[in-house]
Amino acid sequence: MRFDSVPMPTAVQARPRDSRGYPVPAITPWEGAEPQFALTDYGRSADCARGRLCSVCNELMPRGPVWRVVGGTESAAIAEALEAGRPYRNLAPTMEGPGHRACMLYASMVCPYLARPNARRGRTADGESELTSHLVRGTARGGRGAVVGFADYEFAITATQVLFRFLDVVEFLPHADADEHLGDLEAELARRQPR
Repeated sequence: MRFDSVPMPTAVQARPRDSRGYPVPAITPWEGAEPQFALTDYGRSADCARGRLCSVCNELMPRGPVWRVVGGTESAAIAEALEAGRPYRNLAPTMEGPGHRACMLYASMVCPYLARPNARRGRTADGESELTSHLVRGTARGGRGAVVGFADYEFAITATQVLFRFLDVVEFLPHADADEHLGDLEAELARRQPR
């Protein structure tokens, strides 16, 4: 599915666009007039964490569940825990911030790396970090990804990174191809529309 045929949340529609028309997430750094999609801006990520702002649209997330998109390894770990009736908590922090359900469903569908198991990273993540050492240009997402809802999140802001941990899975939407989320996204957008 082409990115421009995926229904877009209203708040995402207001985001700046790149030269192809892709909306630029709130935490994406810019180099001149070009967004650097595979990277995370430290200051913007810290602002989102402190202000409980969605990392995609930059608007307030109300108290309650938050969502994020996970890759194959974490998706498999969550699925295994849920199938065994065990709670799941990502004890290892991540640099990927939370967002609204609609924003994360949308991001899972339009980001080529998140959307398909055979998609490959376009660039290597910045820095020499244990958290990003696996994010190397050409690495495939692999496995089944997922959009996951969590009861809440914790964060820490260090001198060089913003780190997140997510608490208590409340929704697990796995996918091989994120186009599988089209119905969920359409229903979420309809639910959020003022009546």
